[in-house]
Amino acid sequence: SDATSGSLRRNDPIEQLSPRLHPTPSPSPSRGGEPRRRLPAGLFLLSAAVGFAALSVVALWPAEQGARAQQAADPVAALKARFARPSFVPNPSGNPPTPAKIALGKRIFEDAELSATGTIACATCHDPKLAFADGEPKGKGVTNRRLARHTPSLWNVAWSPLLFWDGRASSLENQIRFPVEHPDEMGSSLENAVDRFSRHESYVRAFAQAFPRQDPQISPRTISQAVAAYERTLVSPPTRFDRWVAGEAGALSPSEVSGFALFTGKGRCSNCHAGFAFTDHGFYDIGLPGTDKGRGAEIGLPAADHAFKTPTLRELAWTAPYMHDGSLATLEDVVRHYESGGVARPTRSSDLPANLALTGQERADLVAFLETLSSETPPQPSREPWVNAAEPAGRAPPADTTVVSQVNKLFSPHYIRVRADQPLTVLNDDTRTHNVRIYDSRFDYNSGAQEPHETVTIRFPARGTFEAFCGIHPSMRLTVVVE
Repeated sequence: SDATSGSLRRNDPIEQLSPRLHPTPSPSPSRGGEPRRRLPAGLFLLSAAVGFAALSVVALWPAEQGARAQQAADPVAALKARFARPSFVPNPSGNPPTPAKIALGKRIFEDAELSATGTIACATCHDPKLAFADGEPKGKGVTNRRLARHTPSLWNVAWSPLLFWDGRASSLENQIRFPVEHPDEMGSSLENAVDRFSRHESYVRAFAQAFPRQDPQISPRTISQAVAAYERTLVSPPTRFDRWVAGEAGALSPSEVSGFALFTGKGRCSNCHAGFAFTDHGFYDIGLPGTDKGRGAEIGLPAADHAFKTPTLRELAWTAPYMHDGSLATLEDVVRHYESGGVARPTRSSDLPANLALTGQERADLVAFLETLSSETPPQPSREPWVNAAEPAGRAPPADTTVVSQVNKLFSPHYIRVRADQPLTVLNDDTRTHNVRIYDSRFDYNSGAQEPHETVTIRFPARGTFEAFCGIHPSMRLTVVVE
């Protein structure tokens, strides 16, 4: 959520912090998708007011009320809270972790037998000694040819709703098949891996321990589940930044604190690099040259052309070079790219700063802050107690409403209940293009490009629970209970 506004002392090094970030884009024309309405501004606001009247009666939990009151009194604390470490890892109910499953997944991750030639493992490109990256602009696979995109780090993938630079995989369980089957990466298949692993008695025992109730115990499904369970343990360890967020004032230098102010204020970096992992998991065109259409090609949406997934900034000092094409060698190169503005084209993200001009000191401060997100020695996955904690049970009841907002890249409310005869109206009262999608055997829905001030109306074909998300900002999740 947004930080709460408040006053700051002029002599405070955080005085540049901007509690609220409101980009001001130039809306582009609607592209494709199903018919929708574009409301006049006054009617749009009236619709929003009427629709959200019901939301005001949805009370906050007492703990949340207390936290918000405290943040309102201290806007700097509120801003820090947006980057606080979580309290559990979101493991899916269909693939709960066990020590045996995680150990098996790690073994498979490091085994080159997964590739056609027996020379390339997952860990070849996602090297634990290199912060689960490879240190190359573009890596190589079984054919020894350079791949089309830079190898991303795997830190904190447990929180990622979509995987790969273009978001083609919807889960870690689904993700593994892509590199294994890619002819230039591993050039094999999970079915071949089943055959190979079945010949090794030690693997047969390991799968039996990890999946005692599965039949067969060695299958593409169990291979995928084991590797995914291991990958969800790759939680970046706490750094000096986390100690500062937790209240250790001296953990950061004045220069680094000023860099944080630039990151969350003038530089507008936190528009996309948000949360504990410093990513909103969205897809943006940041103005890099090239013909790669990225997310736009993957979902057939021209509004998302040249858009690539926002990477985590955790441990970034260990994962150079940067960007989806590996084209920027240093953090200073990255900062200077954003100062230049990149390639001007209609799809360039409005979340980027316009005409950003930094002084030499500001640039140095920003880079200094970014380096506080990395360990000072080669990083290892976190062993904090919460990494193994269970997800808290319980959930607030759904809101009874037929109108949902998308302001600030959030469906609000994000859990609703509607009657079967009621259409749902989704307002784009944000400043960005959105794309409402539902993938369900009962209902396959794609709104196309939903521009600011446009609404889409959804009529559900059956009772039950439906999950919607934004195809451009996939952390936006909406659960609809149709009764």
